Amino acid sequence: MMPRDPEELNNEEPPVDPEAEGAPETDAPEKAVSEAEEKAAEYLASWQRAQADFINYKRRMEQERADYNRFANANFALALLPALDDLERAIAAVPHRYAKSEWVEGVRLVARKFLTILEGQGVKPVVALGQPFDPNFHEALRQAPGQEGVVIEEFQKGYMLNDKLLRPARVVVGNGEAENKEAT
Repeated sequence: MMPRDPEELNNEEPPVDPEAEGAPETDAPEKAVSEAEEKAAEYLASWQRAQADFINYKRRMEQERADYNRFANANFALALLPALDDLERAIAAVPHRYAKSEWVEGVRLVARKFLTILEGQGVKPVVALGQPFDPNFHEALRQAPGQEGVVIEEFQKGYMLNDKLLRPARVVVGNGEAENKEAT
């Protein structure tokens, strides 16, 4: 081996100590892998959120479609209820002497058939008479002497469509005063 020139030694790069500060990074591939794994985890989490959002959206749309189908005939049923009310009022107004007539019985059958068809579509009457007043199902028109907070008279029947209020019952509610039984 030949002796080295001192000038050559000055131009030569010093040996690299991996422990020394300012040394070039030898863990660059590890850092790149770590960053790639973090990005992959972030993308996976984002994808999972998007998938969950889509599943929730799909479920919500199916529920809305089912609700639409259940309540699609609500406007039609609401339009028919006044005709049923008129039939029931006509039957109630029949004089006693004609109550057993065949034509009156025919009108009763038509009213029952009407109600049966509506019930087949999910329309059911709201039970009001004798029940505690509930503003969710009853519309109070006035108060009268009778048991307090109880429906004592029904002016117009209320109806539900598949557990949803279609029309509230229009009622008279007792005010807690005793009814005057004596005629003066």
